Amino acid sequence: MIQILDKHNCCGCNACVQKCPMQCISMHEDEEGFLYPLVDFDKCIDCHLCEKICPCLNQEESQESLSCYAAKNTDEEIRKQSSSGGIFTAIAEKVIAEGGVVFGACFDNNWQVFHACVETKQGLAAFRGSKYVQSQIGETFKQTESFLKEDRKVLFSGTPCQISGLNHYLRKEYNNLLTIEVVCHGVPSPKIWREYLESLNLMNIGSILHKDKSTGWRGYSFTIKNTANKVIFTERAGDNKYLMAFVRNLTLRPSCFSCPAKAGKSRADITLADYWGIEHIVPKMDDNKGTSFICDNTQKGKAFIKQFNIQMEQVDYQNSIDYNSCIFKSTSEPVERQQFWSGYKCQGIKALLSLKRKKQNILKRVIKRLFR
Repeated sequence: MIQILDKHNCCGCNACVQKCPMQCISMHEDEEGFLYPLVDFDKCIDCHLCEKICPCLNQEESQESLSCYAAKNTDEEIRKQSSSGGIFTAIAEKVIAEGGVVFGACFDNNWQVFHACVETKQGLAAFRGSKYVQSQIGETFKQTESFLKEDRKVLFSGTPCQISGLNHYLRKEYNNLLTIEVVCHGVPSPKIWREYLESLNLMNIGSILHKDKSTGWRGYSFTIKNTANKVIFTERAGDNKYLMAFVRNLTLRPSCFSCPAKAGKSRADITLADYWGIEHIVPKMDDNKGTSFICDNTQKGKAFIKQFNIQMEQVDYQNSIDYNSCIFKSTSEPVERQQFWSGYKCQGIKALLSLKRKKQNILKRVIKRLFR
């Protein structure tokens, strides 16, 4: 049975909870706000299925991408609303046009992040934009399997560990499933996000942009608007306390420091990321409005990408990852992390709000290299 003795060895993908035939596993929040599985030993029948489908206990070998591209959606409004080049929307719209279902991360009514599915192009708006919080998967692996067995086409997007969790949960290949991993710096604590948002004491929130590109793709901001679409809070990324803690790796889940799914281990069909360094590799594709980095990792992903009428140029993988280390390498665990959480236990959210800005040159380098 699943027993988490070292929290570095659980990514919180929820696969074990959904797969258990006795429904004897449930997720519980720890003191840092991350969810971990707990087993009801009275119900457990020792089938070990939870262990067999755990992506941390059953890591795949790394695999190389087939080909890589710099790409932008030709719809400028979609690109404006997206974290980078708006390519996810282009892919998702095609799946929906073919009668499919799309899974992704969105905010709920309390501005917490969870996974959901949509079947309309209008519904895709909720999935656009970065959400720097670990999303709650819920029962979306079960839902995905149900749609697949009905011969519906399914697009499932998520962090590499979530895609790995889904693939291990399914335990077989489905021709009607397309998976997209979104390259991840690491997932911050939902509890810290919840308490930070409460500390702002804002009313009538209509939208939250963790990555507002109105100030530029590279110089983006953290912005909150009200229901009348008026800005009620905004800070540049380098000044925002929540994002400060994120880029310094203080609030990330422990498993992010030894990710079980990077470098092709997730077996995602397609990889999407911000194309940091585009100005050095394909300058003509850089307008500081956001460019996507795409990798097709399977023949299925390759065939799907070829169908799109988007601005796209093939690039060299090795040159590209020089500016995108999060594609293949786990984030480093800082020595200050323990100090931060010790402070949080005593002071609560004040531990976050009291963070000081680092020297400008250091912070710029951290954001440029690591911020996803």
